[in-house]
Amino acid sequence: MPETLSTIVSPEGSLEVLSQSEVNRLRDTSTSGLHDLVRRCALAILNCDTPTDDGLAVMEAYQDFDIEVLQQDRGIRLKLSNAPACAFVDGRMIRGVREQLSAVLRDIVYVYNEIQNNPKFDLETNEGSTNAVFHILRNASTLRTAQEPSMVVCWGGHSITREEYDYTKAVGYHMGLRGLDICTGCGPGAMKGPMKGANLAHAKQRRKDSRYLGISEPGIIAAESPNPIVNELVIMPDIEKRLEAFVRIGHGIVVFPGGVGTAEEILYLLGILMHPKNRDIPFPVIFTGPESAQAYFQRIDEFLRYTLGEDVGRYYRIVVDDPVTVSRLMRDGIQEVAEFRRQQNDAFYFNWRLNIERGFQEPFEPTHEAMAALALHHDQPNHLLAANLRRAFSGIVAGNVKEPGIRAIAARGPFRLHAEPELMSRLDALLTSFVAQGRMKLPGKEYVPCYTLG
Repeated sequence: MPETLSTIVSPEGSLEVLSQSEVNRLRDTSTSGLHDLVRRCALAILNCDTPTDDGLAVMEAYQDFDIEVLQQDRGIRLKLSNAPACAFVDGRMIRGVREQLSAVLRDIVYVYNEIQNNPKFDLETNEGSTNAVFHILRNASTLRTAQEPSMVVCWGGHSITREEYDYTKAVGYHMGLRGLDICTGCGPGAMKGPMKGANLAHAKQRRKDSRYLGISEPGIIAAESPNPIVNELVIMPDIEKRLEAFVRIGHGIVVFPGGVGTAEEILYLLGILMHPKNRDIPFPVIFTGPESAQAYFQRIDEFLRYTLGEDVGRYYRIVVDDPVTVSRLMRDGIQEVAEFRRQQNDAFYFNWRLNIERGFQEPFEPTHEAMAALALHHDQPNHLLAANLRRAFSGIVAGNVKEPGIRAIAARGPFRLHAEPELMSRLDALLTSFVAQGRMKLPGKEYVPCYTLG
């Protein structure tokens, strides 16, 4: 049994005072309440020093963990029962962990009370979904109106080699020296490395108010606990709003080697950038890794060109084993973004101009039926094929690491995907390479596929 600790703590950071009705919702253990969601996300935050990518395993290891919100005249306090001991030092919760725990409560309460079932936000429309993303980010104090563009979103796998991890740190370091901030999915691996490198560079430059923004969602955070460098954490309600938050708040994107989750992010991004309405919007995108990752990016590039057409290559650059060039290209690209937005009188802190089709916004629930019904063929516009491929990879992520997906696979067997023959062959080759390279699970863990192709 893992070591645990029970205590009562006060929130830290941006958690606003909760009303009595909000506290009651958090304490509600019924299916319509928030308690189970808060419990799962809080456990992920507290389980900060245990390397795992299995949300179900975390819940089973701490079956006796619970969190209760106590209403007091001076505000709220959090009663933790059987919490992971790694979140504490000499019986006191680590401050960064306490801040992240407060961020979880803040975002879950805000989404439940202000976004869901609120006629102000019609989540069935493009405008309503984008407004919801904007308001969640604004409520988290993430939108900085007086700051010049500097936010680089870094994507990549949680399961990467030591060489690849060190490379992500080097890229983050050189971007940090050039005054750039870092946003990632907030977990380990390629989500931690750039923040770690930038943190050292910012210290050397004596840069104050450096930003290490982590954006997650309830299904992912249980399997990818935020790394300790994250000093701003936002929990979006689903993967689609998480992805939209990345592209709306980021001024450029660096993609490191990864698995199906990274492929999902790439397809989401390129499907948006390839839309005719977005063709002239500057948005620097760089794929990069050490020399050993050259074959990886070659395979990704070939898959993208086959599925989305040769024109897709104009939306990204591949730079291998050159952190300095990556950082210079990203700095110059962001300067172009800043100039474009000045000319168009656009906001620096949120990319309103980017057009995102409903196919990229509608939450996709990866059931066996939904996965089997995906349209994976070329008889549709390229940006729609990208949206459906994104859903396929999203389903595989769910089957790999998310508790509901893992349970569904255990009950009904692997998801089955159907595609036209040549696309199926190339998809099979790509996924097989991810498995062979150990990109599906953390090192040392055997991977059992959660999908079949046919």
